[in-house]
Amino acid sequence: MAERYDLIVIGAGPGGYVAAIRAAQLGMKAACVEKRPTLGGTCLNVGCIPSKAMLDSSEVYAQVKNHASRFGVTVDEVGIDLPVMLARKDKVVKANTDGIAYLFKKNKVAWVQGAARLAGQCKVAVKGGDKETILEAKSILLATGSEPVQLPSLPFDGTSVVSSTEALSFNKVPEHLIVIGGGYIGLELGSVWKRLGAKVTVIEFLPAILPLTDGEIAAQLHRSLTKQGLEFHLEHKVTGAEKKGGRVVVKATGKKGDVQFTGDKVLAAVGRRPYTAGLGLQEAGVAVEERTGRVVVDENFGTNVPGIYAIGDLIHGPMLAHKAEEDGVACVERLAGKKTHVNYDTVPSVIYTWPEVASVGQTEEQLKQAGREYKVGKFPFTANPRARCMDETEGLVKILADARTDRVLGVHIFGPRASDMIAEAVAVMEFAGGAEDIARICHAHPTLSEAVKEAALAVDKRAIHI
Repeated sequence: MAERYDLIVIGAGPGGYVAAIRAAQLGMKAACVEKRPTLGGTCLNVGCIPSKAMLDSSEVYAQVKNHASRFGVTVDEVGIDLPVMLARKDKVVKANTDGIAYLFKKNKVAWVQGAARLAGQCKVAVKGGDKETILEAKSILLATGSEPVQLPSLPFDGTSVVSSTEALSFNKVPEHLIVIGGGYIGLELGSVWKRLGAKVTVIEFLPAILPLTDGEIAAQLHRSLTKQGLEFHLEHKVTGAEKKGGRVVVKATGKKGDVQFTGDKVLAAVGRRPYTAGLGLQEAGVAVEERTGRVVVDENFGTNVPGIYAIGDLIHGPMLAHKAEEDGVACVERLAGKKTHVNYDTVPSVIYTWPEVASVGQTEEQLKQAGREYKVGKFPFTANPRARCMDETEGLVKILADARTDRVLGVHIFGPRASDMIAEAVAVMEFAGGAEDIARICHAHPTLSEAVKEAALAVDKRAIHI
């Protein structure tokens, strides 16, 4: 007899493991199938968490090397112990993945290790080693996440031409890292290795980095990263690559013709796509968008096949861990008969360069394109006392509000700890608040978040400290 559950979740990333835990909290007998030997999916194992651990390590090094003297701190010798840095990253990852295993045990979620595929109505086949097990459930939730897009002209080899996974674990600092793609993954990992001593060249097909980010904010980050030493070649199309004497020659074409870049490592970071290999979607009859590969779902995350659902990177919306978590919770709560929603207009995004970029809502370009009348309030961190104390005065807070109602339409922050400050904007927007609401909130002094208050005041041209 096959083991039977109320819900089987395929994939133990942020969307999958959160969905499984929430289902168990709601009284469902839940199982989560994961082919990795550890839980947490791409995010915890080879994505969000290890990359932030490396970003933090490299930031500490850069601070000590470049800024300590400004604080009256004298350091005789500053160096890098890359093996220790990598070991620390692995320790952070293990603490997080072990934490998920503990939460599964605490909530009585069955963890089934192996590769899963749909095997008929209400059935999932799980292959672990040479053994295949059949599980049955009332509902099946697909939460397998995404994988890096591979350029046809630049296939991954895992050594010289790598994805973000391998770029987290170089055994030595590259002499020259060539990054293909000016999105957040390439910029974050490029920042890590630049701080640690690599030459970093970014090649981007579009005329600007971060095309989905507010243009003013993206331009400021571009200037900042250029000052930090990253080299950018915009409007360049990569046409191929070849290995020569242990090096990689990347060929590209731009407005001025063909050009070549030679480095010892190439990071191809041109995006991600839904991971559906081996799931058996076609055999099960699950509809998938031909162009994007995304699973087609209705407003309740249901596919065209009754009893099969999908969330996170597999479906429409931004490929973000926290969006997948919200999807997972909403999906299982609806299965339990609860009324719930996900407001995709208030899903924040963060780019963990330094300074950081954090955004929620619409950009100025989107508002102009929509023909919506709006007001803008800006406040620079140069005028923020806490930023001055930290010696981190680069950047600004930008608030976009409806010209008639004052409702906040978008908030964009480029500056220190922007990732932490954006939550206030998300909360206000979730409650349909206005710039005046932010302006009237008493912010502790001295804090970085006072810049948010001042930007809100600036919407009506009444900022106090500038």
